[in-house]
Amino acid sequence: MGQQVPKRKLGNTGLSVPIIGFGASPLGGIYQPLDESLAVQAVHEAFKFGINFFDTSPYYGLTRSEKVLGRALKDLPRDQIIIATKVGRYGADTFDFSAERVTRSVHESLERLQVQYIDIIQTHDIEFGDIEQVITETLPALQRLKEQGVVRFIGITGLPLKIFRTVLDRCAPGTVDVILSYCHYCLNDTSLESILPYLEQKGVGVINASILSMGLLTQQGPPSWHPAPEEVKTACKAAADQAKELGSDISLLAIKAALRNPSIQTHLIGFTKPEQVRDNVATALSQLTAAEEGTLSNIKQILAPIQNVSWPSGRPENNQ
Repeated sequence: MGQQVPKRKLGNTGLSVPIIGFGASPLGGIYQPLDESLAVQAVHEAFKFGINFFDTSPYYGLTRSEKVLGRALKDLPRDQIIIATKVGRYGADTFDFSAERVTRSVHESLERLQVQYIDIIQTHDIEFGDIEQVITETLPALQRLKEQGVVRFIGITGLPLKIFRTVLDRCAPGTVDVILSYCHYCLNDTSLESILPYLEQKGVGVINASILSMGLLTQQGPPSWHPAPEEVKTACKAAADQAKELGSDISLLAIKAALRNPSIQTHLIGFTKPEQVRDNVATALSQLTAAEEGTLSNIKQILAPIQNVSWPSGRPENNQ
């Protein structure tokens, strides 16, 4: 058993989650070809280090992520793992937040994941739907499943920060247990900070995804489809090059910097191989050196002109 990743309490759920969670979207084979046997090994390796929180969705690899994760998790003790999946998004442009579809979706996920219950069920990318429907139809349907013991906690996910207040201000306390935000707590965008006190006051747990801003904060750079404005891509490339020139890796700096905030309970990182798990655990367990702190300060100056610059997602009315 290796050194364990520290844990934090997830809002008012009573769950303790590791500061780095297992983001299972790469298990769908959506970024590169997937070796499923290595992927299963990666899940088991993560569990050894105390990474017992696994986040997936039917959308990732069009159900493949859930299936691969299910095969990997069946060998682990169910009462020691926390499984999160999603409802509402089933393809690049396929959304259905109706009560009937999300209810059926949960049961389909149970089958693919080979479990009797889901710990956290999340409405996926709600900015692409009618927020009124999410509030009055989707969440009540999930609440009924919660009362039946099929799911334990309920969450909402999306890119525009606006959607979280819109839903939480309208729902009764305890309706939404967690939010999953992405690309808003990383070196080039820390705008999630602006709503952390609000979320804490609501007792809502916070999951941060895309700690590397969907590839912007990597030496190789983002995929061609990345939606960031060109000036953001240019600045992030300059920051990555500067980090390399100073003997650091921008991805490692980004992870270490993000993990320091205790108000964000867990940060999702995608894994497909055991060595990736070991490398990221080593990063998570290490402190920034004085030299890295200096490099980080330098990088932040490069990123300052584009700090918190984002991009629209979903319906116009659901964006700022």
